[in-house]
Amino acid sequence: MSTLRLRLPDSLPAKVRELAAQDDISFNQFIATAVAEKMSALLTVDYLKERATRGDRAVFERVLRTVPDREPFPGDEWPFPEKVTADTGARPRKRKARRRATRKK
Repeated sequence: MSTLRLRLPDSLPAKVRELAAQDDISFNQFIATAVAEKMSALLTVDYLKERATRGDRAVFERVLRTVPDREPFPGDEWPFPEKVTADTGARPRKRKARRRATRKK
């Protein structure tokens, strides 16, 4: 366990004590948890950036082509098909409804 001397603006300690009391934890535990949460968030971003560099668009598109072309289940619809997607700037493609051939028995 490490001991650190920490300078905080006057406005923070009172609010931290109040929030720690609401969670029924100590001031120190609240600060330690807050630091751990921030580290986790930053490390996750770094991990995702590194992981994205290993991605292969061609493989992704090949796998995506194996997905059946059918209407989504209720509640899974694309919410705004007429709007441009934020990540690519492209409009989502409209899927043609496939009709299953009915066999006569």
